Amino acid sequence: MLVRDWMTPDPITVMPDTPVMDALKILKERGFRRLPVMQDGQLVGITTRKDLKDAVPSKATTLSVWELNYLLSKLTVAEMMARPVITASESEYMEDAALRMQEHAVGGLPVLDDFGQLCGIITITDVLRAFTNIMGLREGGKRLTLDMPDVPGSLARATQAIQPSNIISVATYHKDAEHENIGAGRRRFVIRVTGEGVRDVRARVRAVGIDVLD
Repeated sequence: MLVRDWMTPDPITVMPDTPVMDALKILKERGFRRLPVMQDGQLVGITTRKDLKDAVPSKATTLSVWELNYLLSKLTVAEMMARPVITASESEYMEDAALRMQEHAVGGLPVLDDFGQLCGIITITDVLRAFTNIMGLREGGKRLTLDMPDVPGSLARATQAIQPSNIISVATYHKDAEHENIGAGRRRFVIRVTGEGVRDVRARVRAVGIDVLD
């Protein structure tokens, strides 16, 4: 799955000289959390709802109304935006973009096309949509978690036992996965199946000596 298949295309943008209050209004009205910042057709930064709110003086300020309004009128996105911008490419895989978000602790990435121009934005919400799609959650069926030796042929043995049920998704993780007590040389497989024989699928898999955890 590519980023272009899950991103929000043609995102709303602001300019560096956009007042902070105007940017906050856009975010509130559109229900967004972040805005790419553009100047002369180029991506120069990104600003988030939290960054902008943190810039606004609190209600406990000792400033007068006149002073507060004057300050807010002078405060622009340029002073709050993050740069350089961490981006994604529309032609890269979703998992690569998701890993970059994790590594940089950000909740979204502006997306650039093959010419380096802004064409979309990808967020954690989009990553979750892609994940649930991969796992086949909306297709129903039955979920199996299998514990098997981490050797060639293990998955083939499991899929043979699963027949005649239909496999609609497969995910796997190894012993280094966090918070999982998986023995050395073992691998977990999460498989979702539908169709014929689903009721007895766990029994068929156990019958060939595979540990079915749920």
